[in-house]
Amino acid sequence: MADGALEPDTKDWTWVLSQPCPECGFDAGAVSHLDVADRIRSDADDWLRRLGAADAAIRRRPAVWSTLEYGCHVRDVHRIFHTRVQAMLTQTEPLFPNWDQDQTARDDDYAAQSPAVVAGELFDAAITVADTYAAVPPDAWLRRGLRSNGSEFTVASIAVYHLHDVVHHAYDVDVAGR
Repeated sequence: MADGALEPDTKDWTWVLSQPCPECGFDAGAVSHLDVADRIRSDADDWLRRLGAADAAIRRRPAVWSTLEYGCHVRDVHRIFHTRVQAMLTQTEPLFPNWDQDQTARDDDYAAQSPAVVAGELFDAAITVADTYAAVPPDAWLRRGLRSNGSEFTVASIAVYHLHDVVHHAYDVDVAGR
């Protein structure tokens, strides 16, 4: 957008579960849900480095989030998915409330947050959700949950869907944002 305003993300990204993402290259079919916890932990380490960069709060392009803003979003993604997976493990077919990520970014003023604080919060949220995935009992991976638009997930598929979000935003910062 010409004025530097961010374009809202209105895509339904559930298609990444059935076909590779042409942007970041993530291929859900090549990922085991049993590997998600370790991959999230590894990515959390990378975010400590990303958010420790001197220019983390600077937008490289006016209409694209800074590393800090992406870090805030990834932190919140981990928190949201942790809540959703916990609901799937403790409730029968929970319905997930809508989450407007763009409104959250505005309401929480992502750009004004401290990169050091966000790094710690993101790391903690990543470890918490990774531990949750690592502790899923074998017979619970097929438990279901539903988004308000009708998209259905199992614990296994939401884990892989979650991982795509993480991989995609690492790509956004490390490759596309350059």
